[in-house]
Amino acid sequence: MNTSQTTRRQALGWLAAGTAMLTATGRAHAAAWQPSGNITYNIGVAAGGSVDLYARGIGQALETLKLVNGQNVVPMNKPGAAGLLVLQAMQKARGDAHQLATFHTGSIAGQVTGVLKADLREFFPVAMMVEETTLVAVRSDSPLRDAKAMIEKLRQDPESLKIAVAPLRGLNLHLAIAKPLKLAGVDVSRLTVVPFRSSGESVTALLGGHIDVVVATGPSITPQLPTGKVRMLASCAATRGTGPLAEVPTWRELGIAADYVSYNGVLLPPAVDAEQIRFWETALRKVSESPDWKQLVEKSGNKPIFKGYVDSHRYLQRELEETQSLVASLGAGAR
Repeated sequence: MNTSQTTRRQALGWLAAGTAMLTATGRAHAAAWQPSGNITYNIGVAAGGSVDLYARGIGQALETLKLVNGQNVVPMNKPGAAGLLVLQAMQKARGDAHQLATFHTGSIAGQVTGVLKADLREFFPVAMMVEETTLVAVRSDSPLRDAKAMIEKLRQDPESLKIAVAPLRGLNLHLAIAKPLKLAGVDVSRLTVVPFRSSGESVTALLGGHIDVVVATGPSITPQLPTGKVRMLASCAATRGTGPLAEVPTWRELGIAADYVSYNGVLLPPAVDAEQIRFWETALRKVSESPDWKQLVEKSGNKPIFKGYVDSHRYLQRELEETQSLVASLGAGAR
């Protein structure tokens, strides 16, 4: 067993024991560790998409709620290499809990498909904050009136539609569309998948008529609904959403059992200790309870949640296994 695995298991054990103790006594003690300088929030995509939106929202809430000992949270976009640039920065910040990064299902998919040349198990996912709804949309003037029309066209010619994802092929947005299309009888290995640096850019490309279909999470698409310029074809969630998503059918409603849920949260560098994990877990739990944060997430069409380090760690392990199985079933379509 390597050092990082030993440290992770120790922290997991400490936190689990601490949680049990707090439950038993009903008393919470302030963590000894607190930030002593500004916090850098490393964001592995360009500005404009949901990953960027939530990272900046978390940073702002940490400051507004005075949860970071009077320090500033500085967002730092480092797009490129499927998030590898951020993870390399986090590796260099080993043991420094002043460095945060986004923990996202897309990175797990990237590791499994080989797009992301890193092992997320070296890092510490301290919280999951958002359950994301992935949507499939077209321009309002598209000849594709619904998802069934899109499927039929792709069955006849898988290369006939330009499908936008972000930031790369082989990540969660690509898998979210490849899974239902494969089950619907489309040769997903032949899809014309066009990657953009962020979902904000892919939606802009859709509006400009440069691509035919966009796959993105709610925050990137729902702001366009009042303009009447886009039409949503399907949701990858297991059940219909609320608000702007109440009228969007799920794949299951269309007869295709292909749910795909993504999570967005916060990652810490390797070699942080249990006190540092506990500090951030406590602070982020308070962010998750903030009305402004909940409004931000719900307005974007997604669901605010909170799962701490223990649950986030278990999710990472489980999702790695399940994504390996999904990618294997999709074959060339995920590469």
